[in-house]
Amino acid sequence: MAQVPQRFFDALAVRTWCGLSLRALGRAREEIDAINVYPVADGDTGTNLYLTVESAFAAVEAVFAAHEVDGRIRNAGEGAWEADGGPSLADAVGAMAHGALIGARGNSGTILAQLLRGMAQVLTARSDSAHTEGAGLRLALRHAAASARQAVAHPVEGTVLTVASAAADAADAAGGDCAEVARAAYEGARAALVATPGQLPVLERAGVVDAGGHGLVTVLAALVETFTGRAPGPVVVPHARVEHGGEGLAEARAGGECAGEEGDESGPAFEVIYLLEAEDAAVARLRQRLDALGDSLVVVGGDGLWNVHVHVDDAGAAVEAGVEAGRPYRIRITHFGHGDAHTTGAERPPRERTQRAVVAVVPGEGLAALCTEAGATTVLARPGEPPASGELVQAVRRAHAREVVLLPNDAELRHTAAAAAEQARTEGVRVALIPTRSAVQGIAALAVHEPERRFDEDVVAMTSAAGATRHAEVTVAERQSWTTAGICQAGDVLGLIDGDVAVIGADVSEVAATVLDRMLSAGGELVTLVLGDEAPQSVADRLEARVRDAYLAVDTVVYRGGRQGALLLVGVE
Repeated sequence: MAQVPQRFFDALAVRTWCGLSLRALGRAREEIDAINVYPVADGDTGTNLYLTVESAFAAVEAVFAAHEVDGRIRNAGEGAWEADGGPSLADAVGAMAHGALIGARGNSGTILAQLLRGMAQVLTARSDSAHTEGAGLRLALRHAAASARQAVAHPVEGTVLTVASAAADAADAAGGDCAEVARAAYEGARAALVATPGQLPVLERAGVVDAGGHGLVTVLAALVETFTGRAPGPVVVPHARVEHGGEGLAEARAGGECAGEEGDESGPAFEVIYLLEAEDAAVARLRQRLDALGDSLVVVGGDGLWNVHVHVDDAGAAVEAGVEAGRPYRIRITHFGHGDAHTTGAERPPRERTQRAVVAVVPGEGLAALCTEAGATTVLARPGEPPASGELVQAVRRAHAREVVLLPNDAELRHTAAAAAEQARTEGVRVALIPTRSAVQGIAALAVHEPERRFDEDVVAMTSAAGATRHAEVTVAERQSWTTAGICQAGDVLGLIDGDVAVIGADVSEVAATVLDRMLSAGGELVTLVLGDEAPQSVADRLEARVRDAYLAVDTVVYRGGRQGALLLVGVE
């Protein structure tokens, strides 16, 4: 079915491009993974690009959803709602760049995030315009290629950087509207991609093109489809040469061509990635420090938030450098010898699969420690940064079990978790998805988990425990919103029961007490309180005293959740 073409590059075109790119990378992911031999033959470039664009797409969708809600609020007093003009180009392209930045994976994903950021810098500068035409798109592509090259410590030709530059050159030479510019950029990038084996020896020996460049050509094909309504066709690229019998690719994938940034035949043991809150001057010093520690250094971002990617032998030193520069978080350390293994120590020998494991998404470090201690493999979900399906699949793999119980612990992760479960099943893992809507339901399910039971019996018991746990949270409104309890203002304290706003107030303790009373009015035997970092201990003390004085035979347990977003999570069993 043909895509309805966009005439200009506006907010809707950004949304369409992100969606088409995600779909195209989903189709091409395995093919791109298969030819990934540079800078490390770890076979994940397609997956990393997919996860990066998935994060960008989610951010753009959130902007459109928020704009729709704001429009409803503005029209709430008029008796009927009328949609307004939608988000601006600056809003949409800024969200796309930010989403890619915080969700960037691997060397290729980090560079793609900077390409999108470079485009956004040009397009947001035209904030007085609702759209841009061909000339603006040409400038955006040129700045994207230049900024990506600047973000890489030691640029190498024959990589995605070369493909991006070729796309910008071809766009510069094109005239006309956005469709003509996009088509020229795509054709220039595709020609450059086919030429990459002649520029990078590791690609020539393996008989493949650059995987990151292949991903960029796929994204540019989606840009063409955005403006023309039709995809330019599949990206046809050479794979392992027949005369080599595919041996070059096999050797590279086995580690014989595990090249560093300059193409040497050995490389660091770890990939380290983290988000970093830091000032520009501190980041400049960090670049020098990390450049001395390893290779494949890419630092992208700005305005106080950065995504840092480097390959090193000393992963601890790379993280310590980030601590000295600012506040690193969402730290991911991958040992190249173990594929998806996350470790900060020496190599671990291959281990036997366990029979059963639990994978739980948790909103803060405190609950992550609690669930890990209970034997679960955890995925940390930062506020506003939900994990992608690929992260959940990686966690299932990391659990290394024949049977896995998956606890998403968030209603909005239902579809993401279902996709991850389906992918894991294709890999031979028996997965049961328990649709937990809150971390307190996950805690209840984990409390009754018994790996010695039959799988079905264990899943039924965990599902029953989660379902018998009513959940609530106390949080602070970020903006004016239309809720089930009325219109709230930014800064109001909200009490949500089973996902719906039930109480709006000004005092955290009072709202929390009202929420707890409403929940216990239906009965209960155990109250679970999970305090966020910003919640004072006095809130828990007051609630414990209230339960003790007013509700006989009801026990209370309190945990510190860390930076979990909500001030307080409440569970009643």
